[in-house]
Amino acid sequence: MIMIRAIVRQEKAPEVISALMDANYFAMSKFSIVGRGRQHGLKAGSLTYDELPKEMLMLVVPEAEGKMACDVIMKAARTGEKGAFGDGKIFVSPVTAAYTIRTGEKDPITPVPL
Repeated sequence: MIMIRAIVRQEKAPEVISALMDANYFAMSKFSIVGRGRQHGLKAGSLTYDELPKEMLMLVVPEAEGKMACDVIMKAARTGEKGAFGDGKIFVSPVTAAYTIRTGEKDPITPVPL
């Protein structure tokens, strides 16, 4: 299993969530966050906005479906045909264990080689 953390523009989050649900990825968490990327924030005249509002979507999928899930996110989150600065970033990491809180059972996880 892998964990995908996608940081996207706020206005694109509903499109990304809808696209993921259409692709049968229903389980996810959404967080409102602030941050900046390589563009160092946003300049508007003499004002600089260091932290821009974004949404982070977090989901866990089987390793074999990771590329497909990332492709769905990228297609839905991209601004215009070629994209634009600030469209976001996707981070993928292995999941080594998961537990169900209600039962205390360890969920079966297929190890992901690092």
